Amino acid sequence: MQKRLFKFYKIVIWSGIVILPAVLSSYIKTNDLSRSIKKDGCKNVLSAGDTAWMVGIARRIITPSTDVWLAGYGVKRPAEGKIHDIWVKVLALKSGNGKRAVMVTTDNQGMSRTIYESLYQKIYERFRLDRSEFMLTFSHNHSGPCLRGDLVDYYPGDDQQRKLVDEYSDWMERQIIDATDEALKNLQPAQIFKGEGLCSFAVNRRDNIESEVPAMLEAGKPLNGATDHYVPVLSVKNTKGALIAVLFGYACHPTTLSGNLWSGDYPGFAQVNLEEQHPGVTAMFFNACGGDQNPLPRRTVELCEKYGKMLSDAVEEVIARPMQPVPPGLRTAFRFVELDYEEVATKEKLLPLTTGSNDIHARWARRMLEMLDKDIQFPGSYHYYPVQAWQLGRELLLIGMGGESVVDYSLRFKREFGEGSTWVLGYTNTMVAYIPSKRVWEEGGYEGGPHLDEYGHPAWRWAENVEDRIAKGVRRVVKRVRK
Repeated sequence: MQKRLFKFYKIVIWSGIVILPAVLSSYIKTNDLSRSIKKDGCKNVLSAGDTAWMVGIARRIITPSTDVWLAGYGVKRPAEGKIHDIWVKVLALKSGNGKRAVMVTTDNQGMSRTIYESLYQKIYERFRLDRSEFMLTFSHNHSGPCLRGDLVDYYPGDDQQRKLVDEYSDWMERQIIDATDEALKNLQPAQIFKGEGLCSFAVNRRDNIESEVPAMLEAGKPLNGATDHYVPVLSVKNTKGALIAVLFGYACHPTTLSGNLWSGDYPGFAQVNLEEQHPGVTAMFFNACGGDQNPLPRRTVELCEKYGKMLSDAVEEVIARPMQPVPPGLRTAFRFVELDYEEVATKEKLLPLTTGSNDIHARWARRMLEMLDKDIQFPGSYHYYPVQAWQLGRELLLIGMGGESVVDYSLRFKREFGEGSTWVLGYTNTMVAYIPSKRVWEEGGYEGGPHLDEYGHPAWRWAENVEDRIAKGVRRVVKRVRK
């Protein structure tokens, strides 16, 4: 089916956003390019006779060896060396009835829709995994490389740099595919356990002035704003009871560092620490809903090491005490949610930006005008916001959200679906943009105001109903996995 679709329709892709003809867009709402964009993409639950998990682990170094720039911060950042390597790591799960799921964690800044779709098509063709069975995460690390289609207007790149980005992105995709293949080929009987800890260095950057935070901490004054300091931990043990993998999360931007050295920022240090303490174990990190959270104070390697140690210590405390077993049982669901734009860009409003003082906005405006000159019509909404749910046994619900979701989403969904049994992952599958809650949207500011243009959208801001649309989509996928 997917080959016929791609031959029949022309797809226009820019900055990771796919513009489809109306008829194809309508088709996709009720069909899937590979069986997996069906309304929810859910498989059957396991039978009561299932006895054990099968788990596969694999990893690849993805530190660039070329002159591709570091991602984030909107400036030219050629690499000058590395603090430690960056990685892609794969956790493959299989339950007793043959149901499989694969989670990929990476030390990347962001995955564009271009890369996600390219990867998923390869994953489907090679492993026949349903879209709901494949979860691609990225830590949002600002000490990793630029990738194809992600924040393309951010950087003052030339043709040579774009070529390097494309070459690196192709190579990185191959590492992910090869690691997935290895994980699926090396499944072994295993036990899975869950627990939660706490770590306190994340600060709500909307409600605290960065320069004032050190003095407030020194004086013992409480910081302002919503945070979510929980540390969800999933441990995997083989049949002999030996630890083989640890998956953990935290809601905070990996922006401790802003120099020109490759590293995984604080999540990288946390993973290195855990793997040094437990030789042979693979430590995997996912960013929770940290869109409005920063590690403060920051900007030194010493602070980055400190936060990594705080996080790995929190994980160590969890795995050192009794954890709750997660018996085999696996359901997965996926859905694209349509998010409305508040206002679509027009030629009249774009023209003044092309000569403005903001280089990022100027590059974006010129690119949008080129599209309008080609008679490309901008849609009034974004049709491809990904939400995903995995139910592991009856004990654990994983909710995956695209983009830079703010902490309100994690707090909301844990209340709605169960504290202690619900983990919410941001930065999943595609970068998309900042994802404000209704509260943050009303307050405005960087995460809630007009900044979609920086992510390549043909608009400045989401419509007011953004949280309602996402919550409805999440409820639908959760309902499917909890049937």
